[in-house]
Amino acid sequence: MPTLISNTPALSRRSVLQQAWPIILASASVPLLGMVDSAVIGHYGTTHELAALALGALFFNFVYWGFGFLRMATTGFVARASGAGDRRQLVAAIVRPLLLGLGIGVLLCLLQWPLARAFHVLMGAGPQVLAGSQDYVLARIWGAPAALALYALCGALIGQGRSRALLAVQVLLNGSNALLDITLAGCLGMGVYGIGLGTALAEWGSCLFALWLVWRCPRLGLAGTASSAAAVWRELFADRAAWRQMWVANGDLLVRTLCLLAGFAWFARLGGQLGAATLAANHLLLQLVAFSAFFLDGFAHVAEARVGAALGGNDRAGLRRIVRLTSELALLSALLLSAMLWLGGAPVLGLLTSLAEVLAQAQAQLPWVALYVLLSVAAFQLDGLCIGAMATAAMRRAALCSLLLFVPVAWLGQRYAGNHGLWAAMLLFVVARAVFLWPAWRVLQRA
Repeated sequence: MPTLISNTPALSRRSVLQQAWPIILASASVPLLGMVDSAVIGHYGTTHELAALALGALFFNFVYWGFGFLRMATTGFVARASGAGDRRQLVAAIVRPLLLGLGIGVLLCLLQWPLARAFHVLMGAGPQVLAGSQDYVLARIWGAPAALALYALCGALIGQGRSRALLAVQVLLNGSNALLDITLAGCLGMGVYGIGLGTALAEWGSCLFALWLVWRCPRLGLAGTASSAAAVWRELFADRAAWRQMWVANGDLLVRTLCLLAGFAWFARLGGQLGAATLAANHLLLQLVAFSAFFLDGFAHVAEARVGAALGGNDRAGLRRIVRLTSELALLSALLLSAMLWLGGAPVLGLLTSLAEVLAQAQAQLPWVALYVLLSVAAFQLDGLCIGAMATAAMRRAALCSLLLFVPVAWLGQRYAGNHGLWAAMLLFVVARAVFLWPAWRVLQRA
């Protein structure tokens, strides 16, 4: 069996931080895509175009988040193969989801008209907004194969512990997107169609750059060795068990993601029933939650890669140490973020809105948000540990059970305690995920 040259840093708090900070920055840069798009149209376009952009972006948010399993599953498989020292399995663990992402992206391109039509019929906006959103969707959809392939490539980079390479990919994606948006929508006056086209081109350029980074990695030993690549290519389609394992893992993670989407959608729906001000306030508060998640996700991603490598290499001592180190740093980060939100969240909300009623509603719920961030660290960490261990069935069950618990509790909380009851149910939702995941992780540790 061919072996890999290990470049994994020694286990220490410093090494975990060195791996985590590029991931945190890379994750934090993701919302910049939408912010840059909005800023360009906000300066060069009309109100209808800005509304059309928001509607079209919502389409891609749901579609791409639904296929987030491509990143998560790839990280786990790559980390396990890397830890086991099997070069061919490592290459196969990258290429299989890469092909799957490209295939799904091509299918989305082929089905773009019925998908876009169905989405816009459901949303039911005005004709001008619908027309602009349709232009945006039909332009950006051509970047779908690259965007989904990029999920797999980013998962491969995380699984190999190459967090700085991941950051470089995100910097290129956001930088080229901003430049293309300004050129196409601003200078050339192409409006929302130019925004969609610019994002698609940025996704293709970043995908090719990420592919080059993965291909040139010395640990794979493929650059300049066509015979080795040909041998791996033959194995890709001969190992039916490996393909079946990938499909099962991806299916588990898809169900898990859909459950989380359904939970947040139910939260938004119940909040909307309490009035427009409550709906707007909860939206702003969820932005604070999402910002905090970037930091907690950084340590979870490090845990994914290092846990997978430890299990692949049968390194039980290393497994225990990486679990302890990443959990300690994640908990410390959660404590700091929670304190910052509790004590300094009000000024931040003041920067996000000047509407007095919305601001008052949001400030009233800040303690719930601070507590949510603190308690969510367990779910983030256990998700990362289970991805590294490829315990995807446990993640599916935990998300499904949590959703089934959350739906009636949120309805009752909203009915009898208003928005406070709704946020209390959200706490239960995130804590329940950790509670349901914990037994599965304990079993894996003892295996």
